[in-house]
Order: sequence, then structure tokens, then C-alpha cells
Amino acid sequence: MGIDIKAGGRKATHKSGRSAPKSENLYLRLLVKLYRFLSRRTDAKFNATILKRLMSSNLNKPQLSLKSIAKFAAMEKNEGKTFVVVGPVTDDVRLLEVPKLSVCALRFTNTARARITAAGGECLTFDQFALRDPLGESAMLLKGSASHREAAKHFGAPGTAHSHVKPYVRAKGRKFEKARGRRPSRGYKN
Repeated sequence: MGIDIKAGGRKATHKSGRSAPKSENLYLRLLVKLYRFLSRRTDAKFNATILKRLMSSNLNKPQLSLKSIAKFAAMEKNEGKTFVVVGPVTDDVRLLEVPKLSVCALRFTNTARARITAAGGECLTFDQFALRDPLGESAMLLKGSASHREAAKHFGAPGTAHSHVKPYVRAKGRKFEKARGRRPSRGYKN
């Protein structure tokens, strides 16, 4: 049997991943242009990583809260570094005092931006950051967790043994998926 070239051919040489963003956002496309140039003309792996993340889907560009950034900023080895997030930076009410931070991100929520600047920090865009540190030597690249979405809690099979998957239930009352398989007094408990 031969290889069906017309229907896709061999996958051995096929490059996976995106070569351009799906988004039509002009500013995002300009950033891709900039980081494509930087990753080609510099040896810094940092620029190639940012380029790859800029082209990824929104799901793979998860947000990061100020609390997470402040946690990394508190470490001694990260003193004076700029924290880079390819995604949005959000405010966190659990963080009472925001330290002085230098953050570069795709977006900032209004409250996050206000709290960073009030603490004497700065919110940078990627083009401003590229001028300041084209090789990313004084930067720390951070990423939020993509699996912390509400939808991810429902992945899998609810009701099976030792499964902690959240079922899609109309209500959380006594009459809704609370009997057989949920309590030892009602038949059995998984």
C-alpha cells in the first residue's frame, strides 16, 4: 500500500501548532510580528516562548491574579525582575497589600492596574517591554493554570468509584443526585 498524499500524506514531517494567531485582533498580530522578528534574530528562548504563547488560543492564555505574582515577587531570587504574563492580570481581594511590581501582560483589569500603580509599580505592554529587555534577561515568565476553569471540574465520569467529578445538576438540594451511590444509607456509596 502506498501513501495517500492527497489526503494528508505522511505526518512525520508535519509541524504541529499554530503558525499565526486565529484572532483578527490587529494589536495581537503586531505583537506576533514583533516577537517573530525577535525570536528569529536573537538566540533567546524567551522570545520564542512568548511568540508561541501569543499565537495560542484564549483557553491557553489563562489569567493570573495579583496574589500569584506577589508570591513570586516575594522570593529573593526574583528581586528587581519584570514579571511577564501572556494573558490578563486580574485583581485579587485576598491580597491586602500589593508590593511594588513591574508587570508586563496582554491586559490588566482596571482594579489590578490601579493597585499596581498605586503601590509604585508599573504595568507594561509587550512592545514597551521588548524595547526595554529584548532578550528577557531580567524577566520572569509566568502562566496561569488552564485547568482551573469551572468546566474542567466536570471532565470525566461522575458517579463512578473514587471519582470526584462534579455532575451537571439542576439544583444542589436533597432530591438531586444525593441518594443511591452518594450515601451508604441509600444502597451504596462510591
